Amino acid sequence: MHQTVQIKRKIMAKNLVIVESPAKAKTIEGYLGKDYVVKSSFGHVRDLAKKGVAIDVANDFLPNYEVSADKKQVVAELKKLAKEAETVWLATDEDREGEAISWHLYETLNLQKKETKRITFNEITKTAILKAIDNPRQINQELVNAQQARRVLDRLVGFELSPVLWKKVRPSLSAGRVQSVAVRLIVDREKEIIKHATESFFRVNGIFSSKNGKIKAELSKQLSDNIQASELLYACKSAAFKVGDVQKKPATKSPSAPFTTSTLQQEASLKLGFSVSRTMSVAQRLYEAGKITYMRTDSVNLSETAINGAKAEIEHAYGTNYSKPTKYTTKNSSAQEAHEAIRPTDFSAHSITGEREDERLYDLIWKRAIASQMAHAQLERTTIKIVTDAIDEVFNAKGEVIKFDGFLRVYMESNIEQEENEEDEVAEDGLLPAVEVGEVLNNDEITATERFSRAPSRYVEASLVKKLEELGIGRPSTYAPTISTIQKRGYVEKVEREGDLRSYQVFKLKNQQVVDEVKTETTGKEKNKLSPTDIGIVVTDFLQEHFDLIMDYNFTAKVEHEFDEIANGMLKWTDMIHQFYDPFHKNVEDTLENSERASGERELGFHPVSGKRIIVRIGRFGPMVQVGDEQTDGEKPQFASLQKNQSIGNISLEDALELFKLPRSLGEFEELTVKANVGRFGPYIQHGKIFASIPKEESPMDITFDRAVEIILLKREADANKIIKIFSEDEDYQLLNGRWGAYLKVGKNNFKLPKGTDAEKLTFEECKEIEASQAKPARKSIGKAAPKAKAKPKAKTATKAKAKPAAKK
Repeated sequence: MHQTVQIKRKIMAKNLVIVESPAKAKTIEGYLGKDYVVKSSFGHVRDLAKKGVAIDVANDFLPNYEVSADKKQVVAELKKLAKEAETVWLATDEDREGEAISWHLYETLNLQKKETKRITFNEITKTAILKAIDNPRQINQELVNAQQARRVLDRLVGFELSPVLWKKVRPSLSAGRVQSVAVRLIVDREKEIIKHATESFFRVNGIFSSKNGKIKAELSKQLSDNIQASELLYACKSAAFKVGDVQKKPATKSPSAPFTTSTLQQEASLKLGFSVSRTMSVAQRLYEAGKITYMRTDSVNLSETAINGAKAEIEHAYGTNYSKPTKYTTKNSSAQEAHEAIRPTDFSAHSITGEREDERLYDLIWKRAIASQMAHAQLERTTIKIVTDAIDEVFNAKGEVIKFDGFLRVYMESNIEQEENEEDEVAEDGLLPAVEVGEVLNNDEITATERFSRAPSRYVEASLVKKLEELGIGRPSTYAPTISTIQKRGYVEKVEREGDLRSYQVFKLKNQQVVDEVKTETTGKEKNKLSPTDIGIVVTDFLQEHFDLIMDYNFTAKVEHEFDEIANGMLKWTDMIHQFYDPFHKNVEDTLENSERASGERELGFHPVSGKRIIVRIGRFGPMVQVGDEQTDGEKPQFASLQKNQSIGNISLEDALELFKLPRSLGEFEELTVKANVGRFGPYIQHGKIFASIPKEESPMDITFDRAVEIILLKREADANKIIKIFSEDEDYQLLNGRWGAYLKVGKNNFKLPKGTDAEKLTFEECKEIEASQAKPARKSIGKAAPKAKAKPKAKTATKAKAKPAAKK
C-alpha cells in the first residue's frame, strides 16, 4: 500500500527534474521536497543516425538525429512524466556536452519553452541545488551549437577519411579529427627515439667528512670520456680539499593551483598509477555523490564561497598563520566557460569513507585544493663549494632546511605511507652539516660513473593529455575518450618492455686507490608506455602525406578555438563547417583517385636458398613477411604473420626466416599431430579440429609439447562448458553460453534469445521459430562487416528529428 502511494506521489509531482545519471538523480532527490521527482536520461537520448553520414551536406549541414534503440523506453517514460508535470527542470552538466543533452531532451520530449527551465551547478550539494532552482535560465543555444559543430565535423571527417584508408591501406580502419593527431604525437615520439644516438659521459660525485658530519657533493661539470674521468681521480689521490665558500639564501616554495581535468589525470597517474579513464570514472562517482565539484574543467579558479570555506578550515585545523587566500587565473585563454577548478564540496571533510580508489583520489583532490589556499613554505637553501688546488673544477653540495612548513604541512600529514616516506627522505637529504670557509675536509670517496644520454620518453596516458592540452588539441571532455579510442582501434598499444642489459664503467677513488670496474644495468625497461603499432605508423604516414592540414597540430588547435568562438556567439557554426568541409572533400576525392596504396613496405633482403626477395609490410590481417612476388617469380608468394614482439621497423632478415619454420610439429597426442602456428588472430595450437590460442606471454617458436597438450585440454574443458544443448534433429542448431549470456547458433549465424528464456528448456521447434523471427542474425560469428566505402556523402532529407541551425543572439 505504502509503495502504491509513493508511486502515485511521484507521478503526480509538480516538478520533473532530469539529469544524466541515476547516481546524480539519487543524490539530488534527497535535497528536494515532495513536489519534485528526479529522473535520469542515462546520458544522450539521441544522436546522429547510425546509418549513413546522417548530415545533409547540401542543406547547410542539417543533421539527422534519431533516438537510439536502447533509449526509446527511457524517452517514453520521460514524455509521460513531462506531460503530468507543471515544470520540467533540465539539470544536466554545465559544459557544452551537458547543454546539448538538455537541448536534445527539449526537442525529443516536445517540451514547451514556458514550462521548461534550465539549471546548472558545479557541485551536487543542497545549497548549490536550491540556488540553481532559484536562478533558472533558458538553454544556451550557442553552447549547443559548439557541441553540434564538433559532432558534425567529427562525423564528416570520420565518414570520409575512413573509406580512403579502407581502399588505400587496409579494410576496417578508421580515422578521426582528434584521434589521428593524437596518434601522430605518439608516432613522432617513436621516430625521435629511433633517431636518437646514445652518447656516454661521466658524472663525478664525492663524499667528504667535516668536523660536524659528512657532505655529499657533485662535480660542477660532466666529463666526456673515461680518459678524463681516470685523470681526474688520479689527480685527486693526494689532493687537499677545503670549504671554498658557503652561501645561505632564503627561499619560498609555492603551492600548485587546484586541479583541472588534465592536471588531476597527470597527478593520479603519477601518484596513484591510475589510467586516464579510471581517474575520470572515479572522479565522476565522487561528483555524483556530492563529494567534489564538476570534474571536467580547464579552469583553476575557485569561487569566493570555496576560498572562504578553505580559509575557515585552514585556520581551524592549522592556525591563522597557515592561511593565505589566493585567486588563481587560468593561463589558457580558451578555457571553457566560467567553471571552477576541481575541489572538495566540504573542506572540513579531510577524508571520506568508501571504495579504496575513491578515498585515494579524494585525498589527492582535498590536499591539492586546501594547499592552494595555504601560506608558502619558507626555506633556507645552502650551497657549499668544495675546492682543491689539484683540479680546476669544484664540488657543489646543496641542501635546504624548512624554516616554516606552510602548505607542506598537509602533505607531511599524509595517510599514504609512500608519501610519508618521501617526505622523510626529502627532509633527511636536505640537511647539510655546519661548516666554515677554509675548513679542511677529508676525501672519503670520489666516484666517476659512466652515464648515457637519454632518448625522449614515450608518453604515458597522462603525459599525452598534458601534451594535447599544451598544443590546444581537445578539451577536458575529450581527453579520456580520445586516448581510449586510439588504443581500441589498434593504432597505439601499451607495451611492457623488459629492457636490455648494458655495461657501464665506474672509477672509484678510496683509501688513496683508484679502482676501475665494469658493471651492468638494465636499460629501457618500461610499463604502461604508449607505443604506435605498425598499422598506426603506416596510417599516420599516409594521412600526413595526403591530408597534411588535418594532421597539423596548429590547425587542430585552430578548430578548437573556432568551437570556442561558436560557444561565445561570435561565429555561426555552419559557416565554420563550410570553410573546413569544401576543401577537405576535394582532398578526399583527389586522394581516392590519384594516391598509391600504402603498406609500409620494407625490403629485408633475399632468401638464402631460393634467392627470392623478402619484404615486410602491412597485409589485410596485419603486419607480415612476404617471400617472392607472383609477377616477378611466376609463383605465388609465401606469407607469415609477425609475432607480438615484432614490428615492420625492427624485424631482421634472420627473424623473418624463422617465421617460415611455422607451423611447428610438436608431436602426437591421441594419434593426431599437435602443431604450433600463427594465424589471423595470433599464435595458436592446432590439434585436429581444435584451435586453441597460445597466451600472449608465450611464443609458438619455443612452446613445448607438454604445454601444448595442457592448452588443448583447457580448451576442451572451456568448450564443454560452453555447450548447453546440441539438437539431434540438426546438429547445426546449438544453444551455447557466450560472453553476453545464452544464444542460439545456427551454422555460422548467431541469434539472440528472447528476454527471460530458459535456454535449457527450449525445443528444436522453438529454436527454428527464433531463427525465423529474426530477419538478420543478431551477431555475425566474426564481428560486423564494414560498410561500403563512399567517396562522397549524398545529401538527403532528414526524416527523423532535425536540428534547426540556431540563430545568433
